[in-house]
Amino acid sequence: MNDSGRRRGSGARNRSSDDARPEEAARGETAEPKRSKPETPEQQARDIVYRLLAARARSRGELRQSLLRKGIDEDVADGVLQKFVDAGLVDDAAFAEEWVHSRQRTQGLGRKALGFELRRKGVDGHLVEAALSTVDSDVEAERARELVQRKLRSMGSLDYTTKMRRLVGMLARKGYSEGLAYRVVREEIERSGEETPDPDLETP
Repeated sequence: MNDSGRRRGSGARNRSSDDARPEEAARGETAEPKRSKPETPEQQARDIVYRLLAARARSRGELRQSLLRKGIDEDVADGVLQKFVDAGLVDDAAFAEEWVHSRQRTQGLGRKALGFELRRKGVDGHLVEAALSTVDSDVEAERARELVQRKLRSMGSLDYTTKMRRLVGMLARKGYSEGLAYRVVREEIERSGEETPDPDLETP
């Protein structure tokens, strides 16, 4: 067979193959990928929890609220979260302790503020108290002192009473007790060279 015959034969075979494709498509025999089955609510909940935990550690209460906001049924959310707890992937006691030390170190927060944050995240009260009990009093006082020292640098022209009021207020907002706040502020103002003008301003 000459070259033209071979080309005609090849073309016929190609046309025959091409002509078959619409017929296959009509019969639903195209090579389309199979569609995956829809996820169950439990699978959806697990996926959400894994994504949230991949970003940072979270309390069980935080995770539960996130699941409910995304439309997961309460019973499904509770069941899935219990499995994460049983597997050790969600641990409120460990979370609370890590949160306390991290926030104290990075934000300079006192015990009151730390406890408030943990309760807002749904951590049980006894776990909150246990975590707060690990806060070293000396470390807490030192963090308060560092905050006061930084703030004092910008308060040079203010009188003693104004400094005292503003600095104590700052520490109160950070969650420090009144007694600790007054003691640290008074000591740091005096250390800066300014004398206490009024004995009534002593720590109660």
